[in-house]
Amino acid sequence: MRNILKLSVALSVFFTFGAMAQPAVPKPNAEITKMMNEISAARLEADVRKLASFGTRNTLSAQDNPTRGIGAARDWLYAEFQKISEACGGCLTVEKQSFEQPVAPRIPKPTILTNVVATLKGTSDPDRIYIVSGHYDSMCTSPTDGECDAPGANDDASGTAAVVELARVMSKRKFDATIIFMAVAGEEQGLLGAAYFAEQAKQKGMNIEAMITNDIVGGVTTLKNSPHRNRLRIFAEGVPSDETQQQAATRRSVGGENDSQARQLARYIKEQSDRYMKDFRAWIIYRRDRFGRGGDHIPFLERGFAAVRFTEPDEDYTHQHQNVRTENGKFYGDTPEFVDYKYLANATRINLIALASIANAPAKPKNVGIVTGRLTNDTDLRWDANKDADIAGYEIAYRDTSAAEWTNFIPAGNVTSFTVKNMSKDNYFFGVRAVDKDGNRSPVVYPRPVR
Repeated sequence: MRNILKLSVALSVFFTFGAMAQPAVPKPNAEITKMMNEISAARLEADVRKLASFGTRNTLSAQDNPTRGIGAARDWLYAEFQKISEACGGCLTVEKQSFEQPVAPRIPKPTILTNVVATLKGTSDPDRIYIVSGHYDSMCTSPTDGECDAPGANDDASGTAAVVELARVMSKRKFDATIIFMAVAGEEQGLLGAAYFAEQAKQKGMNIEAMITNDIVGGVTTLKNSPHRNRLRIFAEGVPSDETQQQAATRRSVGGENDSQARQLARYIKEQSDRYMKDFRAWIIYRRDRFGRGGDHIPFLERGFAAVRFTEPDEDYTHQHQNVRTENGKFYGDTPEFVDYKYLANATRINLIALASIANAPAKPKNVGIVTGRLTNDTDLRWDANKDADIAGYEIAYRDTSAAEWTNFIPAGNVTSFTVKNMSKDNYFFGVRAVDKDGNRSPVVYPRPVR
């Protein structure tokens, strides 16, 4: 009888806790679904072909030729963003961010580089910023050859076209936070345009909560039969690029190498996109980037901003960084006919879901801590109150230490501390996220140990 009573109590505790550990999942937002349907594969194709038509967009190519070279591409992008802004009543601030790049390994002489930036200012929290980018420069086999044909259709007219399309669709709406749509130069010369923007942002103290770069997202047509075809990779680093020695010591002591800002952002993107897309998925890759290569998210990571890279799951290197030619009956070159525009449209939709969800969600909770001041089998968490006017409360996220993604959520209410009973901080990973009155959720914040 005693054993039966113990089992009854145990089951009661399990089912009570299980019920509270899974808050109601909000239904897909109708406006996000509407925006997804507005993403046009035909427009994306037109933009990719336009960018490829400039012959080359090498950073060292002509800047004053109206039809060929990076200057022509720069001016076309600036004009496109201006057209989009005119269509939404001047909702975008469109700028050319130009700077002189000194001599560098792939810059033989001082060269003017220009990022083209379009800013959609947030309504209630404009100082909170999200960035989406693609690089509009291209290269053939040599990164310093400014004369050869380098159409760069997939690398990276695809990512740049995605950013322009996102601006077209999203500029028709309002968001709580600010979204920056950006086409950067100098990526092939060493991530130079992105590094300049990120450094300026750091010096100005800009509150960039997340950055997404799109680089090679066109789904090369030669690999349509890949088993990974209906996926978009999200590269997300583990150990932060800007980690201090003290932070490293803490991480080694208590864990957290799988819980960087970048990985929380990647988990958020996957969680949100899974709500809306069933036949095309975000695929988290627990690496900063591919072997021996890099993208424009890296300068942001190095300066302490959460950033990830989107790229297609399989790459055909005969259509990347190649002089356009036919050799032994085989064609080489990054030309528009090798871009799958249906794939590109789906990749753009992943971006849209992520940006729209996060820009209308509350800000991430600040100063999240896991309290280590008492020996207990409970887990104590605390954080600062959000300043969002429509904050409804917070959720405690947890998972087994071997789990890749957050598996359980406990509604905590509108409080700034919470104790998870009978669950030791030694046995699980915990985090905190904010929830607003419409059910929008921020990314999870991994706590630091506090006394």
